[in-house]
Amino acid sequence: MISKKDRMQILELIKEACEAGTSQQAACNILGITPKTIQRWKSKNKFEDKRTTRKIIPYNKLTEEEQEKILHVVNQSEYANLSPSTIVPKLADQGVYLASESTIYRLLKKENQLTHRAASRPRNPYRPKAIIAVKPNQVYSWDITYLSSTIKGVFFYLYLIMDIYSRKIVGWQVYDRESAEYASDVLEAACIEENVKKDQVILHSDNGSPMKGATMLATLQKLGVIPSFSRPSVSNDNPYSEALFKTLKYIPMYPEKPFASLQAAREWVNKFIEWYNYHHMHSGIKFITPIQRHKGYDEEILKKRTEVYLKAKNTHPHRWSKEIRNWDKINEVLLNPEKCKNAEHKLKVAV
Repeated sequence: MISKKDRMQILELIKEACEAGTSQQAACNILGITPKTIQRWKSKNKFEDKRTTRKIIPYNKLTEEEQEKILHVVNQSEYANLSPSTIVPKLADQGVYLASESTIYRLLKKENQLTHRAASRPRNPYRPKAIIAVKPNQVYSWDITYLSSTIKGVFFYLYLIMDIYSRKIVGWQVYDRESAEYASDVLEAACIEENVKKDQVILHSDNGSPMKGATMLATLQKLGVIPSFSRPSVSNDNPYSEALFKTLKYIPMYPEKPFASLQAAREWVNKFIEWYNYHHMHSGIKFITPIQRHKGYDEEILKKRTEVYLKAKNTHPHRWSKEIRNWDKINEVLLNPEKCKNAEHKLKVAV
């Protein structure tokens, strides 16, 4: 980069050469610069850096003293547990304006103070352990969802228990209210139907009263079913049940009108269970039906799919730019896998 002093010297040399009878073009050729450069230098007496990458300090930037004052104020006991969106209007009510909310947010972020700045109670650090299932009847997930009735404000309640490994719905019933007693009945029927032994199954649910009621907990203990619970007010700790309910309510066969009676709701859910378990090709298990995976037919089905794809590729190899689709069997299904960072954090069911 040519300094300001060197530019001035070059301009002076070119001026002298031109006065001696040399053309500006010839002088520029000798110096290795263009006439346009000379023109630009002459038009600007100030040789400031015009590059867009240079650091520009905003004219309205807070001074160090102003930043320290803001930090001092927001960390006072009166404001330490408040957000900037609350601090700014509170100060305005006292006739004080320090900075905008966004400016205070940026300053707090810069100082790593966007967490708890006071001795307030932190977020509950509890996180559920990851649970792994490697075969059917190891990990169940269950929940309750609402089904609308023809009477405004009145609902029917669908209790659903599913096996997260196979996605099979192993227990269900529709009742007119939420109850731990009803929940225990559905669970007991499912365990009998699936011939579940003591300490064989983990049952995961959220923290609703039917899930943690005395009758339900007594049934869990009697059947030898191991309970597992989501964090309070965290729905995605129970993703399989939530996904199942979404499938139930968004399929084309879901009734457009509310259910006229409890019996009507039960009849429709019975048809849904039949379709879901025996005909629904589930994307989460390589487009196998839940009943096929539950009974162990999935490995053979996926093997045949692989053979079909390999045959198609061998017949027309020029149509395949990559490997064939992966139809390998999914051997493990995890509940809350993002929490499972290493083996000691897993609650693994005995095979």
